[in-house]
Amino acid sequence: MKRVVIGFSLTLAVLALFGVIAGQASRAAEPAHGLGTPAPALDAGARLNPLKIALLHWYLADTTTSVTVGSQPYGLCFDGANIWSANFNDDTVTKVQANDGQVLGTFKVGAQPYGVTFDGANVWVSNQGDITVTKLRAYDGKNLGTFRAGRGPSWMTFDGANVWVPNGADNTVSKLRAIDGKMLGTFPVGNAPIAAAFDGANVWVTSNGANTVTKLRASDGTVLGTYTVGYGALGIAFDGANMWVANRLDGTVTELRASDGTVLGTFPAQDGPYGVAFDGTYIWLSGDVYTFVLRASDGAQVGFRFLQATGVAFDGAYVWMAETNANQLRKF
Repeated sequence: MKRVVIGFSLTLAVLALFGVIAGQASRAAEPAHGLGTPAPALDAGARLNPLKIALLHWYLADTTTSVTVGSQPYGLCFDGANIWSANFNDDTVTKVQANDGQVLGTFKVGAQPYGVTFDGANVWVSNQGDITVTKLRAYDGKNLGTFRAGRGPSWMTFDGANVWVPNGADNTVSKLRAIDGKMLGTFPVGNAPIAAAFDGANVWVTSNGANTVTKLRASDGTVLGTYTVGYGALGIAFDGANMWVANRLDGTVTELRASDGTVLGTFPAQDGPYGVAFDGTYIWLSGDVYTFVLRASDGAQVGFRFLQATGVAFDGAYVWMAETNANQLRKF
């Protein structure tokens, strides 16, 4: 009889605890109303997903992971196990183990590294100060070569075989063969190109000075379209169907249909949105003052935090942001 009573009591306790967790998740799922009150909301359905509850990741909150890297981190990328940070002010790249934030190494590259991208085996770094890109072996950071790009190389993308480098001072994008760094072509885009993303067949390049995005066929660099977005187009990400562009100067993000460039929506993201990442459900936007989280299905704002950041990367479970002025990375 005692066992029955104890078992029944434990059952009630577990149900009560689950009710508290579900209630917290439900409240957290309410959208933010203005910028005055931080909204920890992230996932309206998280209370129904025990995996997210088990991961303690059903709401938007800082984790305990804050990692000091080099001076002025900007671009970030994920290599399948580690986060790489381009440290603009000290000409280095830092490798951070994603699961626990342990710094695994800091490696010298060219002058003023700004962007990083992963090609499946190696990490590529754009060096704005010396018009080059550096190729590092992801396993140990060994320098495998430095290759010439255009002037002002910025945030790159990998198309499965080649690395595409926007050259901000030349109004071009360069295509480098990943296996050996050979220049395969340089193609004109808009004014001051700054970031690129790959949609599985085409490369999209944001032009910060033209308020446009250019779509190029990855196989040969043919321009397939140029589309107007907001002012100061900067970060860009692909969500599997659409492209998302951070418009830094007008505090918005634009969603474009990847198949034909049709604008599907323009959504508010105040105070200088910078980088963009997609986590499988949500769009994450870094910025001068705030980090915003938008639901990819409809662009609704579901969370924000007071955080100045630039680069953004998703590691399969968590989102990392570069706090440039604090010389550190934050994990959400």
